[in-house]
Amino acid sequence: QVQLVESGGGLVQAGDSLTLSCAASGRTFRDYSVGWFRQSPGKEREFVAQVTWSNTFAYVADSVKGRFTISGDNAKNTVYLRMNSLKPEDTAVYYCAVAPQISRLASEYRSWGQGTQVTVSS
Repeated sequence: QVQLVESGGGLVQAGDSLTLSCAASGRTFRDYSVGWFRQSPGKEREFVAQVTWSNTFAYVADSVKGRFTISGDNAKNTVYLRMNSLKPEDTAVYYCAVAPQISRLASEYRSWGQGTQVTVSS
């Protein structure tokens, strides 16, 4: 089973950029779709982006389209979420997880990491 560890979060100002990393161990991302989700207090976990292990298909949510980019490095077994032009409403804990197929539903993902906090000040 794959284990995931997120990193790269922090406290930034509005307009700044961050790159989150999702590193896999135990097994590779092969045959998986890797997704990024975020959750802020009192809200449901929200789909942000996903990419297939082969990098042949990537998708980001409309709420972050044009600002966030997802990509994978198979050699490093790591998926990245590049976040530009950050806004206060992007403040949340960001999680990565894997699914056996392309999906935006959190219920179809497993092996959730512990999350990394992103805080954007205005």
